[in-house]
Formats: sequence, structure tokens, C-alpha cells
Amino acid sequence: MTEQNTIVLVTGATGNVGRHVVSLLIENGVRTRALTRRPEIAGLPDGVEVVGGDLTDPASWEAALDGVGAVFLLWPSFTAEGAAPVVDAVAERVHRIVYLSSSVVQDDRATPGDGGVWGEIERLVERSGAEWTFLRAGGFAANTLAWADQIKTGDVVRAPYGKAARSLIHEADIAAVAVRALTENGHAGRKYVLTGPEAITQEEQVRIIGETIGRPLRWEEQPLEEARKEVAAFMGEAGAEQALAYWATLVDHPEPVTMTVEKVTGRPARTFREWARDHAADFHPSRNTANGHTAR
Repeated sequence: MTEQNTIVLVTGATGNVGRHVVSLLIENGVRTRALTRRPEIAGLPDGVEVVGGDLTDPASWEAALDGVGAVFLLWPSFTAEGAAPVVDAVAERVHRIVYLSSSVVQDDRATPGDGGVWGEIERLVERSGAEWTFLRAGGFAANTLAWADQIKTGDVVRAPYGKAARSLIHEADIAAVAVRALTENGHAGRKYVLTGPEAITQEEQVRIIGETIGRPLRWEEQPLEEARKEVAAFMGEAGAEQALAYWATLVDHPEPVTMTVEKVTGRPARTFREWARDHAADFHPSRNTANGHTAR
């Protein structure tokens, strides 16, 4: 971006990736505006202009687009319902959109519904007329925080498909690519597939977390029906079926590894061990416990 005073608007600013995007923009001297539903508890760095608003309700935040030249877009729902007016509102006033998509979107699929909600949002952005870059991220290393409660209270992680090998990516690496695309020219029309630098099994991930926090941890294979109920509780039944079916394929066919992070940022993607070191505190029990449960 050539205008020195251009503002970058970050949606999902208090999430795993959004916080890193905000911090990196500030470190690089970029005028940054953060959109969050609850600005009073955002806890973002000094120098950020924090504005309140619900992304799914354009009327609540359209004023936040004043003076904005680029938007980091993260859609907060598992469906694309209501996304069209949001994308239209952004594209009418902003030159550049960097959308956090998913690697499940693949261009060799001909069916319009393929790629789930991420594919639907991509198509809306492509048709909007704005300059765009898509960050097709693989699995987030931060998803392993779902095991944190088990690790805090014991030495066993129960989950399905321990042999599934994933190329999980550190959220800071996604943010680093996003900031490049938001602030530099040369990324328009690019669809960056982002992964970590290695594919390691879920069993190995648990072992690495244990080594990082100084406790031996053990994987225990969870019965599929039990796992299905747990996953469905936050992804819905259809989402649970899709997730379990996908994890099953990774036992014999590990996720691919790309070098995109290094190509775009000039530094290698962080390993899962580096991610575990950065998040070691999230797996340690709190000092304050009651009735055997960790206080949060």
C-alpha cells in the first residue's frame, strides 16, 4: 500500500490470528483499527483504534470503514448466511480484502458448493470487485488447545485417530502472511495455501506438548461414537461427520506441507514444537483449583 496514512481494519481482532495481525501491524507502524463485539475487554496493544460492532450486522460497524484501505476479513460463522451484504459493504468502500479462508477450498473442484462456507465467502469476495488475497490455511495448531483441560487434570489425552498426521500451522505465521498481503503490493489475486513445515501425528503432538511442559503424556484412542457426540456439540452433526471422515483419511494420507509461509515472509514456518513452547502456559494447571477442577 502506498498511502502512508491508510488504515487497516482487522475483523476477528481478538481471536487467535487477529491478535497477531493487530500486533504485527502496530509493530510495522501501520494505522490499525480493530473491530470487536466487546471493545471494553479487547485487551489489544496501545496504538490500536478499537471499535465496537458485530460483523454480521453491517449497520453496527459500517462507520468503521471510514478511511480504511484494506480489511483483514474473518467470517465468524459456520454458514455463509448474511455474508453477502457484509462483503458488499466492505468492497464498496475498501480497495483491498485479505480473507482468512481454508485449505478445504480447492480450485480443481467444479461443484459450486465445494469448499463449505469458506468457498462461498471466497466466491462472494471474487465477485465484489475489490482486490483480494485468500489465505487458505490448513489446520491451526491452536486447535490442540481443545486437549488443554485433559492435560491440566491428567496425563492422558483421549481423542480419535491418533495416527492422523497433520501439518498444523502456528497462528502467528498466518498473521505474518496476512500482514504482508495487507500492506504490500504483489499479492492481489493470490490464493495462498498455508501449512506448518511438517506433518506429525496427533499422538506425536501430545508427546511434544508433554515434553514442552515437562510431563510425560499418553494418547488414548477414543471410541468414534463418543468422539462424534463431543465434536457435534460445537460443530453440529454434519460438521462432526465431515471432520471425523477427514481425520480418518489422514491416517494413511498425511496432510500436505507447503513452503508458502517462507516464500511470502522470508522465514520458515514455525514447527509444532515452537507452537507448544509459545503456549506451554495454556496446558499448565492453574494455581487455584477447587474440587479437583482447574480454575479458569
